[in-house]
Amino acid sequence: MDTNKELEEIFNDPLLDISEKEAELFDVPADMRKVMAQRKKADHVAQRKLCEDFDEFRPLFEQIHRELKNGQRSLIKITKTLNFQEGHFYVVEGQFVLLQSIKNKRISSNGLQDGRTRCIFDNGTESDILLQTLRKNVVESGYAVTDPNEETVSNFFNDNDLAENDRVTGHIYVLRSLSQNPSICSQPNLYKIGFSTNSVEERISNAAHDPTYLMAPVEIVASYKVVNLHSQKFEDMIHQVLKVAQFHVTVVDDEGVSHLPKEWFVVPLKIVDTIIGKILDGTIVGYTYNPDLQCLEKPIVRKKSTFDTTGMKVLVLNIKKENFDAIMEGTKTIEFRELKQTTLNKYTYLDEADGKRYLRRYDALRLFVGYHKDRESALVQVVDTIYSKGRVEYHLGAVLECLR
Repeated sequence: MDTNKELEEIFNDPLLDISEKEAELFDVPADMRKVMAQRKKADHVAQRKLCEDFDEFRPLFEQIHRELKNGQRSLIKITKTLNFQEGHFYVVEGQFVLLQSIKNKRISSNGLQDGRTRCIFDNGTESDILLQTLRKNVVESGYAVTDPNEETVSNFFNDNDLAENDRVTGHIYVLRSLSQNPSICSQPNLYKIGFSTNSVEERISNAAHDPTYLMAPVEIVASYKVVNLHSQKFEDMIHQVLKVAQFHVTVVDDEGVSHLPKEWFVVPLKIVDTIIGKILDGTIVGYTYNPDLQCLEKPIVRKKSTFDTTGMKVLVLNIKKENFDAIMEGTKTIEFRELKQTTLNKYTYLDEADGKRYLRRYDALRLFVGYHKDRESALVQVVDTIYSKGRVEYHLGAVLECLR
């Protein structure tokens, strides 16, 4: 179908009573051009510069790195960004940022706090970016650093901890290889993490002839008695968390057969302690290991949609965070889209019976916040669809499902 012809036919649409003024809907409106011009003439553009007093902040960054590697802190994805606070640390594209201060605090049009910040970066630079900009960068490509967890690994069991129905099911052990193989002995932070129903000493007695132990003696670094935990469940958890840190090496047994041992991981011992503690107290769910920053991180795992949309016509749209929140709160009841040449067939259709163009009708909108993979989404009922002044308006009803 000729697109230009379609655009001509739209003016004969009985639903779209378009005036001469509205015929200019495919041009950039004057008010929009004005806004675009204002954006180009921003009154202030934040620039990175040398942080003259970085020596004051250097120990703080060193402490953050140390506590992350010790498992006292971890990284967590942020979606609800109302809690950005002065003195807190964030990560943007692999670089640590201290939100040192917020000046000229105000509430922006999206209802969130904004202001000119002083952000200190761990490479010795600083910037006065807007809080909104920092927030956006952290949400899209970064993390927040959690507060320090002062608890030590205290959930390992001894005989006095056993309840009447508890049953000792084995031992979690951490081993260090004593292999002289250059590819093994040169690898720092290499540990085998396993589960044994027998004593660890008995389990490793034949290590020098067992490919599971790299055909070499091993040293017991740590051993913990556990209850009500089965080996398969433990192994699944370990592999889930440390999959990216698994050590890959080929060893040959006494009969010349090659093996690829599992359960060997390249990870700091303090992180191993933290992982085992979280497995035993049930808080490990959702954590993974970040090998680049050598710390635990907890990505946001969105719930999958369970709403049955069979038989429904659903339009998928991407919207801004502030608009999404307003729809969820019920303060925004209309979502609209400009009718353009590139979106003509998405929002309207040409009826072959009479050759006229009509609005497409949808039962619901599936709304996504932005384009990143961890985005929020919602399914919202459409109660009416109208055309007004060059745009299609979707009048919204109930929120059928919200995945945040």
